Amino acid sequence: MTNPWPWLIASVVALAVGAGAYYQWDQQRRRPAPAAEATPAPLPPVVQAPAEPPAVQHPIEAAPAAARDEALASLPKTADPDGDLKDALVALFGRSGVFSFLNTDRFVQRVVATVDNMPREKASARLWPVQPVAGRFGVERRGDASAIAAANAARYDAFVHFVEGIDMTRAAAFYVRLYPAFQRAYESLGYPGRHFNDRVVAVIDHLLETPEPAEPPRVVLTQVKGPHAPARPWVMYEFEDAALEARSAGQKILLRVGPDHARRLKARLAGFRREVARTGAAR
Repeated sequence: MTNPWPWLIASVVALAVGAGAYYQWDQQRRRPAPAAEATPAPLPPVVQAPAEPPAVQHPIEAAPAAARDEALASLPKTADPDGDLKDALVALFGRSGVFSFLNTDRFVQRVVATVDNMPREKASARLWPVQPVAGRFGVERRGDASAIAAANAARYDAFVHFVEGIDMTRAAAFYVRLYPAFQRAYESLGYPGRHFNDRVVAVIDHLLETPEPAEPPRVVLTQVKGPHAPARPWVMYEFEDAALEARSAGQKILLRVGPDHARRLKARLAGFRREVARTGAAR
């Protein structure tokens, strides 16, 4: 005969569970519903006053008038300052220098983009107003590490010689004549109301602060993860010193050209700065 106790016990448990569930439901039903929370009124939109452009520090009109006018008289007129400036650049820098080192198409836009990028991490070579130096970046073993080869500086000899031959007074006069185009190009990058010449002076000051290591900097190949090796691994060196590697694109260029070339290029940069910021500094 079947024992009725298991069924009896099961029935009691089921009734107890059911009674408990009913009690909870009944209590919730009797409890007054919570008052609906009032929706807060939306806050008025925050209206920010448009940022005012900073005061001009180095007005381009500051270039010395007498020297500027004399230099301008020897420069050709430029029909299209936003286009190809080949003829004007040849008159200023010489035919061999222009065709050897410069990209003349959209020269103004190239100058503006490159100047603006020099203090940043990257400065795309495709936007440069100058052509990349030919040849392969050279390294040499120094003990258990690699460093920039002393012979690597020779790749930049011709370019540095070209820069040293530029008359900075005439170069500044050329810049002044085309300044409206430079200013338009700068504002089109997203700097409305900002003065491009202030950016030029600030970038030159930044480049002049490039350190001059006592020894050729050590370099290491950038680690490239993936199944495909880079086609030109020699362009993927980075500085072993984290502080040098953290430097801007422009300062890294000066570190790569060698200490002598860097000092000579800094001297030319300082000369151009004096021409375009002379009265601005005296205000």
